[in-house]
Amino acid sequence: MRSELCVHDLGTGDTTVLLTHEGIIEAPNWHPDGFLLVNGEGRLYRVPLDAPRLEEVPTGRVGGLNNDHGISPDGRRLAISGKSETGASCIYLMPLEGGEPVRVTDKVPSWWHGWSPDGERLAYAAVRRAGGPVSLYTCRVDGSDEVCVADDFDHIDGPDYTPDGEWIWFNGERDGRVDLWRIRPDGSGRERMTDGETVDWFPHPSPDGTLVLFLAYPAGTQGHPANLDVALRVMPAEGGESREVVRLFGGQGTINVPCWASDGRRFAFMRFAP
Repeated sequence: MRSELCVHDLGTGDTTVLLTHEGIIEAPNWHPDGFLLVNGEGRLYRVPLDAPRLEEVPTGRVGGLNNDHGISPDGRRLAISGKSETGASCIYLMPLEGGEPVRVTDKVPSWWHGWSPDGERLAYAAVRRAGGPVSLYTCRVDGSDEVCVADDFDHIDGPDYTPDGEWIWFNGERDGRVDLWRIRPDGSGRERMTDGETVDWFPHPSPDGTLVLFLAYPAGTQGHPANLDVALRVMPAEGGESREVVRLFGGQGTINVPCWASDGRRFAFMRFAP
């Protein structure tokens, strides 16, 4: 499988391929200092924008990383998710440049997805009762004060805060449908934001708060698989019609985590080729 790390410019409509890799790399984040972070086969890599190449970020004792990782609002720390210590996904924090991770979530499985704009809380998907669904939780960055924000869905994934911290967007499955939703961090004010034919995953509010980028699977897709013809779409943050901005071969790993540039005009994504 060939992976292409791409940047799309909403202003021009152009897509640029930054890096081609023979193998699987996934889930780009965008650091304001001019580099991207990606996951590749259980490891974390830095990709400089001015000279794109894979530079491994050391993650200490924690290996087997999945693609749920992200950058703190101040740009100094990373959240990572891995299972080498616990046997199921656990959230850790570590310095941006790499180093020994500090465990955050006492309970597993927990998959990181969002950081509150004040840097004080993490949003994540987790299972907390035997046989229970994957639900939406938040906690303080030290792992304390875990709060269940929403648990009455068949499955929840991809929670991401709006830049004002007023909402958490997520994809929620009910009765075989997967739509985008938003909810207040205290669990109030829940709203369904999409209800079309596509199966919608991984919503990411833009840094200026005006748009939400998401991954649209074909109708009838189960879960969030790889290797399908999918689309990236944007919609107004207050709701309304979405529009397609990129069509690609991908899915799992394309935009699992926040991927906007700080200018709110560009975003990074992965596409793949057999």
